[in-house]
Amino acid sequence: MRVFVTGATGFIGSAVVKELISAGHQALGLTRSDKGAKALADAGAQVHRGDLEDLESLRSGAAACDAVVHTAFRHDWSRFAESCELDKRAIEAIGSVLQGSSRPFVVSSGVGVAQGRAATEDDPPLSSPSFPRVSEVTAVALVEREVSASVMRLPQVHNTVKQGLVTYLIAIAREKGVSAYVGDGLNRWPAAHVADVAHLYRLALEKGTAGARYHAVVEEGVPLKDIATAIGSGLNVPVTSISQEQAQEHFGFLGFFAGRDAHISSARTRLELGWIPTGPTLLTDLANMRFV
Repeated sequence: MRVFVTGATGFIGSAVVKELISAGHQALGLTRSDKGAKALADAGAQVHRGDLEDLESLRSGAAACDAVVHTAFRHDWSRFAESCELDKRAIEAIGSVLQGSSRPFVVSSGVGVAQGRAATEDDPPLSSPSFPRVSEVTAVALVEREVSASVMRLPQVHNTVKQGLVTYLIAIAREKGVSAYVGDGLNRWPAAHVADVAHLYRLALEKGTAGARYHAVVEEGVPLKDIATAIGSGLNVPVTSISQEQAQEHFGFLGFFAGRDAHISSARTRLELGWIPTGPTLLTDLANMRFV
């Protein structure tokens, strides 16, 4: 397949490009910069100029390919609602080109949250005025318009350089001189190594079905206290508990997530797509990263 990848020079997107090319597919990567174009060319991908705000570039990229993987998202937490709206428009623009065809379209989203049990692929997406991301809802609506869209729910995707929201926890601990968790710290965050996630995107393109939700989860839930302890060790700062009432002030935008328990199962995803993860754990990567 020839696959159009948005976010192709980003953390997850660049791994997807590498995975696709290593499996014999072609990758057409979206980029807006000369630096990004060089990185894509060096990886063996073709270059498509544009960005999320240039809807025509998204439509033309999708039209030129057999499949689309959408990993791009503007991670500007100060303008999060605006970023979510931009993401929605981008997904709809790509979907308009794929409508009525069987070309697969894998849309990235976050994992849902279920208190007291492991969330499955059947659970609806997280819905909250504080978290207005609608990528999954937008993708599902496209299925009703005969677009072969599926959803990839992402946990804390990691290697020894980046770790999803954990990267922001590290920055906060470095700034404040303390690595914190909320309450007893037993609430869990799911995780997966970036190479395993990239492999799952490929499997979703090759074997996936329209309307499916896939959980890119290897570890169903890593206790936040363990994450905070690993960060404290790496930065050589104290590790401490704070109350839920203190979370917003201490963590800023992360206060929404810091005390939440996100126990997520990927059993169905593994069974349906034959996904067998092999990468290191989140805590292993934190232990091996350079904090300076």
